[in-house]
Amino acid sequence: MKHNLRAKLSIVIALVVLLTVAFISFFGNLFIGEQFNKYIAKLQEQKINEIVSTLSLQYEKSTGAWDVDFIHTIGMSALYEGYIAAVYDMEGRTVWDAQAHDMDLCAQVMEDISDRMVNNVPQMDGTFTSETFYFTRNNETFGTVNIRYYSPYFFSENDFEFLTALNTVLLVIGTLSLIISVLIGILMARHLSRPILKTVDVTKRIADGNYDVRIDEETGTKEIDMLISSINHLAASLEKQENLRKQLTEDVSHELRTPIAVLQSHIELMTEGIWDPTTERLEGLCEEIQRMGKLVEELENLARIDSNSIKLNKSMIHLHEIINEVIRIFEAGIADKNLTISVDGDCSAINADGDRIRQVVVNLLSNAIKYSKDGGAISFELQETEETVGFQIKDNGQGIPENELPFIFERFYRADKSRNRKTGGSGIGLAIAKSIVEAHGGTICVESEIDRGSRFKVILPKTNNRGL
Repeated sequence: MKHNLRAKLSIVIALVVLLTVAFISFFGNLFIGEQFNKYIAKLQEQKINEIVSTLSLQYEKSTGAWDVDFIHTIGMSALYEGYIAAVYDMEGRTVWDAQAHDMDLCAQVMEDISDRMVNNVPQMDGTFTSETFYFTRNNETFGTVNIRYYSPYFFSENDFEFLTALNTVLLVIGTLSLIISVLIGILMARHLSRPILKTVDVTKRIADGNYDVRIDEETGTKEIDMLISSINHLAASLEKQENLRKQLTEDVSHELRTPIAVLQSHIELMTEGIWDPTTERLEGLCEEIQRMGKLVEELENLARIDSNSIKLNKSMIHLHEIINEVIRIFEAGIADKNLTISVDGDCSAINADGDRIRQVVVNLLSNAIKYSKDGGAISFELQETEETVGFQIKDNGQGIPENELPFIFERFYRADKSRNRKTGGSGIGLAIAKSIVEAHGGTICVESEIDRGSRFKVILPKTNNRGL
């Protein structure tokens, strides 16, 4: 049987408080009881000493006489408190004896004390005992007193009433603590479970495809706020990916529709004999087929990225040589826009996949040429530290809007939505470049300003390159 979070928290808090109260009550009662027993035993010893001291004062040494009346008063007072006294002179003659005075009363007192202790403190196993004390004055003994009492100690009715009241107070405090803790537990559980339940509801809606939902509240609980932030970030990422997917569908549909329409219309005209299959027309059809082939190739690259199937064939390479090779590939495009290009610096050879790094340079240089103004400049600068090598490519072209920079490496993202494949590409070149760099354990970043150009920076580690 499953319980919701609110019920579990309430039960756990109630159990913790219940166990805590029980623990405190048990050991508190044990400690207080032990201290109270010591207090009663000490009080009983003081009472006996007081009786002995008071009785000793009733002897007049000069006359050798005892004040029997006062001894009777003291003895009866002690009897009612549970102490049975018998006073003797030095010859052993009885001066006063509580049992001889009223045996029935003494028996009744002893029976009451015994029953009270046996019924309420059966574990004590006490009994009545007698103890003889000597009367001395100026180092001279002039008599004795025998006191009979319940040993090791006994409780009066007031003592038992105090213990009962104490246990009642502990029980009431425990009960009130339990009730208050349950109420606080319910409130805390409700406070904690409400944002969690709301988060669960939002995740269900996200799972159903509603990526625009967000949780707009803070709970004050760090872990729950982190969970809410993660859910919101997940929703934003899924929404962005969904928009990119829709954009991809639109782009692919648009860019396939045109060459297919051209192929279909031209081939129909040729098969119907309206057009002759001239070399020029066949070359045009071939160009359209090549455009579709390039799109399919880029989609295959995307599939490899999504499946983490990039394989690195590493060897010792020099970034300077790869950059110069790529520049030679783009000589025609550079000359066509009258661009100047330079390569500065040098760095050590590293263990990396030359073909993949060449693809990164191709993608970055292709974008730099494409968005540079006529007569502009492109520069490569190689850099090296103790642990890394890398390069940066800088152009003075049209630049990238600041709000577009966080998304520039997203798949199929194109800052200028009006660009087509002839000018803007498919939007996955930078995503592929980032994937390759990260596969080598490196990083790629971009800085850009509108109308002042962009600068892409690639950093690769000298060692501990990882392969996918």
